[in-house]
Amino acid sequence: MPPHPKQVQKDAPQDQFQERLQKIIAAAGICSRRKAEELILAGRVQVNGKIVTELGTKADASRDHIRVDGKLLHGAERHRYYLLNKPKGYVTTVSDPEGRPTVMELIRGGERVFPVGRLDYASEGLLLMTNDGELANALTRTAAKVEKTYLVKVSGRPKESDLDQLRRGLMIDRGKPGSGEGRVMTAPAKVRLAREGENPWYELVLIEGRNREIRKMFEEIGHHVEKIRRVGYGSLVLDVKPGEARELTAQEVEKLRRTVKPSKAKEQE
Repeated sequence: MPPHPKQVQKDAPQDQFQERLQKIIAAAGICSRRKAEELILAGRVQVNGKIVTELGTKADASRDHIRVDGKLLHGAERHRYYLLNKPKGYVTTVSDPEGRPTVMELIRGGERVFPVGRLDYASEGLLLMTNDGELANALTRTAAKVEKTYLVKVSGRPKESDLDQLRRGLMIDRGKPGSGEGRVMTAPAKVRLAREGENPWYELVLIEGRNREIRKMFEEIGHHVEKIRRVGYGSLVLDVKPGEARELTAQEVEKLRRTVKPSKAKEQE
C-alpha cells in the first residue's frame, strides 16, 4: 500500500525543499539575485536569527525565518514585468542618496519591481522593470549577449573609419576619466546612420552595458554625445510615451526567457 502523501512530506530529506538564499530573496521581489548576493556578503541577511555571509547557504522559504535588513520575507511574490520609457533626469536605482528622482516613482501600485540593468541619468528610453530576480539576473549576465538598441545623436559627423573602430571594439576608460581604474576593450557594436544632419543620429546595437559606455565610445573617436534613447531590449521594442509604462504580455515574457535560456542552463550545470 503506497504511503500517505503527508508521510512522504514528513520523511523527505530536509534539504529537498531548500534553495540558495539569494534565489529566495530574489523570488520575494526584494532585489535581483546579484544584488541579493551583495546583501548576503554585507551581513544584511539573517536566517533564523543568525547572520549569514556565505553565498552557498541554503534555506527553506516555507520553514525558515529569513530577514533582509531586519524585515521578514513573506514568500515569493507574483512576478510582474513592465516596459518603461524612462525620461531624461531620472536615475535607474531604487533610491538615490542625492535625492534625485528615481524610476521607482514612475511605477505605482501592485508588487514592488526593480530596474533591470541601467540607463544613465541623462539617457532615456526602454527600461525593463520586474520582481523576477532569476530572469533579471540572466538578462544582465554578459554571457547572455542580449542585444540593446539605441538611437544616439552626436556632435559632428564621424568618419566611416572611426565608426569602424566602434564596430570592431575599442579601448575606453573603465571608470571616470582620471580615476586610474585602467581601460577595457568594448565588445563589437553594430552601427548605422539613422538620420542625416550636421549632428546626425546613429543606431547602435550593443551586447553589454558598461557605465556610460556609449558616451565613452564616441568620445574616443572625437565626438560628443548629445542624446541617447534606448529603443530596443532583446525582443522588446519601445512603444510607450516618456514617463509611461505598460505590463508585458505573457508572449513577450516567454520570448525574453527564450533569449537567455542557453545561459541559464549553463549556469545551473
